Amino acid sequence: MAPILSGKRIMLGISGGIAAYKSVTLASRFTQANALVDVIMTHSAAKFVAPVTFQSITQRSVATDTFEFWHDAGRLRIGHVALAHAADLFIIAPATAHTIARLAHGLSDDLLSITALSYKGPMLLAPAMETNMWTHPATMRNVQALRDWGVDFIGPEEGRLASGEVGEGRVAEPEDIFEVACKVIGRGGPLDGLRVLITAGGTREPIDPVRFMGNHSTGKMGAALARAARDLGAETVLVHAPLSVHPPGGVSLMPVHTAQQMFGAVMEQLPRTDVLIGAAAVADYRPTRSSNQKLKKSPENQVITLERTPDILQEVGTRREEGGPGPRLVIGFAAETNDLEANALDKLKRKNLDLVVLNDVTAPDSGFAVDTNRVTLFERGGNREAWPLMSKDEVAQAILQRVVVRLGRLDWKGSQSRERDR
Repeated sequence: MAPILSGKRIMLGISGGIAAYKSVTLASRFTQANALVDVIMTHSAAKFVAPVTFQSITQRSVATDTFEFWHDAGRLRIGHVALAHAADLFIIAPATAHTIARLAHGLSDDLLSITALSYKGPMLLAPAMETNMWTHPATMRNVQALRDWGVDFIGPEEGRLASGEVGEGRVAEPEDIFEVACKVIGRGGPLDGLRVLITAGGTREPIDPVRFMGNHSTGKMGAALARAARDLGAETVLVHAPLSVHPPGGVSLMPVHTAQQMFGAVMEQLPRTDVLIGAAAVADYRPTRSSNQKLKKSPENQVITLERTPDILQEVGTRREEGGPGPRLVIGFAAETNDLEANALDKLKRKNLDLVVLNDVTAPDSGFAVDTNRVTLFERGGNREAWPLMSKDEVAQAILQRVVVRLGRLDWKGSQSRERDR
């Protein structure tokens, strides 16, 4: 779910390469997000995937002819002009070495290149080519020229190539392109210029090299929060324990395992953080000693002594009381099984939070490892608000909208123009 794309005009350029087949999935992903997808294909691209495939998925015409006219606002317009002026984001995936060179040198000898030359908005390229082509000085120079003009790139990745060789040059996966596209189109949003730090996942406290103490957290809620912050224009950092979901693209990832490691990562980032959202399930206790060898089964009971782990939000709250550098807004999660409201209010006050999000993890539709959540928000000052059952993405978006309101950025116009300095 990506509401930032709803109603947006996405221009998807496809150049000639075997990776063109992946763009079918990408077009479908944007269409499912309620974006209007206009596809431009080079004649070479049409040899790999038929235009009718994209027409079927997007329910829109596919442009291939330089001299084609398009209906726009009830009148006929030159195709490349109408497409360039209507688009909110121009993506070329795959972008071959030839296409990148033409863009860098301002050539306009087919519909894709002439539309790119007419376009003044954000652009995202997903290169795909053989390793030697990608690393060639000419390609590197062309890529740098486009970067200097404000063009964004994703990939290429390392993997098996069309030639059968393994190396750098494989096009980024459609889901990753989709995620970065959300970030690009979200620039200038209400959280533009702010840094949001989110913790996610369940920490793991080692018992020995094989076993650990953990919990049922999957990181779904934290990943959803990171996506929502990114889509509102924030510089987003996700400090995460092991996740059972794909981490969101377009955010800075800081993987950790233990509560101590997460504590250290958060404290390191704290002075540069404007908003902190603690959604991770951090272990309260860890083994006093972790064996460096696997503990073997024995006739006797095994006794493991536990000690407290550092409390991240408690430390942040203490530093705030002392007037140290840190977030303007701190939000915590209270995953409870009993005395729900009392425990949430205690956490809100004791840890000096601005807002705490309560959910009953014993409920089958709002606990760990499900896609939905039913939460109640408690704000410092006494405000209490119960939300209905929603998807975790919807909950995340609602929480980040609350952040926008709390920071007084409801009417934020953004600092970045739609146009790039070409």
